[in-house]
Amino acid sequence: MTKFEEGLKKDEFVCSECLTCKKLVWPPNNFCNRCFGDVKWRPVSRCGKLVEFSKKDETVFCIAEFENEIRIMGSLKCSCVPVIGQSLKLVKCSHNESEEFVFQLLI
Repeated sequence: MTKFEEGLKKDEFVCSECLTCKKLVWPPNNFCNRCFGDVKWRPVSRCGKLVEFSKKDETVFCIAEFENEIRIMGSLKCSCVPVIGQSLKLVKCSHNESEEFVFQLLI
């Protein structure tokens, strides 16, 4: 299991950042995918923006962007119609058989 998956199991959203070129490595890895430098693991901001969304029955799915580099897909808790570019927050992340991300709109 990777540090990323271990973090998700504890509801922690972490990523690797290159010590040499300072790139946020996504998908997370133990070395930089640009310069192959060593990385450090750090928390990612849980505040992001809505990039895209879709609805099936009562469930809203979305793509959210964090720190202008990381895009992830998850479900969106909302009682209103979402707007592309709207601020949101990662309220839950987990990893059982697969990764799970749940977001909430910031109004």
